[in-house]
Amino acid sequence: MIPFDSITHVLLDMDGTLLDKYFDDYFWEHLVPEKYAEKHDITFGRAKELLMSKYKAHEGTLNWTDIDFWSKELSIDIPALKEQIKHMIEAHPHVKDFLRLLKMNKKKVFMVTNAHYKVLEIKLRETAIGEYFDNCITSFEMGYPKEMQEFWRKAEDLIGFDKQRTMFIDDTVEVLRAARQYGIKHLYLKNRPNSKKEPVLNNEFTAVDDFSELSRMLPVQDRF
Repeated sequence: MIPFDSITHVLLDMDGTLLDKYFDDYFWEHLVPEKYAEKHDITFGRAKELLMSKYKAHEGTLNWTDIDFWSKELSIDIPALKEQIKHMIEAHPHVKDFLRLLKMNKKKVFMVTNAHYKVLEIKLRETAIGEYFDNCITSFEMGYPKEMQEFWRKAEDLIGFDKQRTMFIDDTVEVLRAARQYGIKHLYLKNRPNSKKEPVLNNEFTAVDDFSELSRMLPVQDRF
């Protein structure tokens, strides 16, 4: 059971946690390699191999999710390409119900994401979940990715959360480890970020499979 009575702040990741990561995986692993292959007249397999190497080199840095950086690096208009398939952006089941219940319970709710602010704008527009947040904080605003302690120091200064009374849900173990190192107490892993792939293997953090599980723990009788 999650001690919601003692939790004042709820921090939530976006991609993979609230939103189905199928969109992002399809975009970076299939659509971008396809366009890159066409541009350079190489096979899809070779294009994907080259791109995966490029992605890996910037993993865990601000460049990792900086679509302006990738537009320049690959000479492909990444924002325009995302707009083309924005209809594929979807929230995980029961996400809106959970967010609504958090607000009904007077929790302070913040999105904390490594996503670029341009991507954030597209996804908030397509999913209409922005109304449930007190604020949305990006790694670009903080100047550091969530994997770094500096992100959490700046986020605490901005939000004013109490580490012992804060809950954080993310789909990336490395990010949760950074939050744990910083001292955030209530940490949970969204264990199936991509609904079409197998759950993330994990024995460090309590897993969240479906947000309806969390909704049932919130102390509200007349839910909707």
